[in-house]
Amino acid sequence: MAFLGWLVHYLLIFVVLAAVALLGVFAGKKWRESSDAKKAGEAADSGKTE
Repeated sequence: MAFLGWLVHYLLIFVVLAAVALLGVFAGKKWRESSDAKKAGEAADSGKTE
């Protein structure tokens, strides 16, 4: 019975950490797209192309 308790405990920790990792991936992707769009706008305003 104790084994099942520990198993559930570690599975719960795994799920929480996986959710945090996924949130980090999506936040990083959104941040990168925002940064790239900002840089593209600055390049268009100054007449430069990269």
